[in-house]
Amino acid sequence: MSTGTNWKLYYANKEAWYEMLHDCANAKKSIVLEQFIFVNDEFGQKLINVCAERAAIGVNVKFLWDAAGSFTFFGTNIAEDLKKKGIELVFWRTLIPSYFTVPNFRSWYLRNHRRTLVIDEKIGYTGSLCVNNKMKSWRDTNVRVEGEIAEEMSNAFDRMWHRANKMKNLPPRIHVDDTEFRYVTNYPAPGKRHVYSDLIEAIRNARHYIYITTPYFVPTHKLAHTLKKAAERGVDVRIIIPEKSDYYAVDLGARAFFYTLLESGVRIFLFTGNMIHSKSTVIDGNWATIGSMNLDSVSLLYNFEANIVTSNTALAEELSAYFVRDIQESQEVIFFDWKNRFFIEKIPEILIRFVTKFL
Repeated sequence: MSTGTNWKLYYANKEAWYEMLHDCANAKKSIVLEQFIFVNDEFGQKLINVCAERAAIGVNVKFLWDAAGSFTFFGTNIAEDLKKKGIELVFWRTLIPSYFTVPNFRSWYLRNHRRTLVIDEKIGYTGSLCVNNKMKSWRDTNVRVEGEIAEEMSNAFDRMWHRANKMKNLPPRIHVDDTEFRYVTNYPAPGKRHVYSDLIEAIRNARHYIYITTPYFVPTHKLAHTLKKAAERGVDVRIIIPEKSDYYAVDLGARAFFYTLLESGVRIFLFTGNMIHSKSTVIDGNWATIGSMNLDSVSLLYNFEANIVTSNTALAEELSAYFVRDIQESQEVIFFDWKNRFFIEKIPEILIRFVTKFL
């Protein structure tokens, strides 16, 4: 039985940022922040200042940032500066020396792409949000949860904190007694890609519709096949991706899958408004997921990710309604037009197919 998790969705980063600052300012016990991208700009500085104020009165504050995503800080004195303010900062995985000396595949992948903020083990945030002021106007989806699931989020942070500090004994994984909300992680190892597995299973069980929003769409062959089969059995499969993202190669990688997906009946929409960075899926109005995981090979197979997975129908229906709203700002890709383009337009998509599993 559900323990009564309270939730709220945010479709603009500035709204989520305001609530995050407010909750951090009222922290009594702890603040833990796990971020892929952290920039010390207007919002980043406000967040640091609020956390420093709470640390000064004894609140335990920990930051875990990815060294690649927050590369502007890596190698600086930021950790020492924050420590003076009572904040512990650890970077996930080094950039040096493996990036710049001996080529090392693992250095470019196996990133901590998760976005987790937990206050007092009672309030949690996750979604597509980054601490970067240039993303203020991006179309993101984030969620605030209040209840026992925040304990699960805090526990997941503690396990990553121990890994980042190379501690051998991880805290035992906890699972709270909530049948509607789960905090599910993706670990880049066979049998541990739980968000990915849950998504595949939910798509296989879909009967009416599948609405996917993702900024980067370069699916594994397994995911592409599962989406095609759903469309072929009559499920209304729709995918929204940016008309143009901030990664040209990934955009090409997505287009390499258009023909086969469109042919099977999957509908693809290119969002023409501000950059759409949302990472969410809703299925049949009774299953949904929101979090850090993109639907590209890097996120699905190679990075550490984490999503809220829920069977709460009210949340799923709200996501569905906003998906329909986003379609109004999107241009549908029509199969006939896509198939009948000039051959020269198709060449980049043909070439990119050789490396899609690394995008």
